[in-house]
Amino acid sequence: MAALIILAVVLLGVLGVGFGVGLAVAAKRFHVAMDPRVEEVLAALPGANCGSCGYAGCEGYAAAVVKGEAGPDVCAPGGPACARRIAAILGVETGEHVARRAVVHCRGGSGVAKVQFEYHGVRDCAAAMLLQGGAKLCKFGCIGLGTCARACPFGAITMGDDGLPAISEAKCTACGLCVKACPVGIISILPSKHRVFLGCSNPAARGPVMKAICSRGCIKCRLCVKATKSGAVEWGESLPKIDFAKWEDPEGALEKCPMSTFVDQRAAPPPPVAAGS
Repeated sequence: MAALIILAVVLLGVLGVGFGVGLAVAAKRFHVAMDPRVEEVLAALPGANCGSCGYAGCEGYAAAVVKGEAGPDVCAPGGPACARRIAAILGVETGEHVARRAVVHCRGGSGVAKVQFEYHGVRDCAAAMLLQGGAKLCKFGCIGLGTCARACPFGAITMGDDGLPAISEAKCTACGLCVKACPVGIISILPSKHRVFLGCSNPAARGPVMKAICSRGCIKCRLCVKATKSGAVEWGESLPKIDFAKWEDPEGALEKCPMSTFVDQRAAPPPPVAAGS
């Protein structure tokens, strides 16, 4: 019996040594040398692992940028300071940084957009949509259950008293995760310099029908187009289409819109860029 135990121990020892040698040989044969710059780029990133760059976390982006598959300025949370650090590591130039932030194209908050029933289900916008497209009569507006706020890893979004997302421009990194999270697609990323934009996403309802479901929705009157002398506002397929590059005269649209559909953020200028960013 003792001999059998000794034999089993010896066999296990031999097998262990064999497997160890095999793994060592395989590791040496299949070893792929990693560019040391990957670790340097990874150290320069904020470590948010938000995936907004389109890669599998910061490590995936670091590998891609070293390979030349991605630019040094793709990391939204890192901002311009991060882009400059990465560019210095790679010995390349980085372009001019354009500050961006998320905006909400809906003004149909509490008391503005009409509701057809009270929703008491899961506090998730996508879940609420499964029940007749949500509680509001407007099926293209904000559902108001805060899915976008929970998706933001930077705490830039809170739900206001009106039931609409309130986005802190100082905290927003324009990562786009809230855009992906919104099931009705009312959030977009705009350059911070564009302070006036459309606050409605309903392409269907018009005139009295729109007024009956939301007191701030676009009724398709096209007065904003006529009032904009620069031609920056044109009529799209179903909503005003803004050419921000030449929209230096938003006053006409703001004054003539009978529903006050446009959002005017000029009273809140973009937050200053921090030193060293």
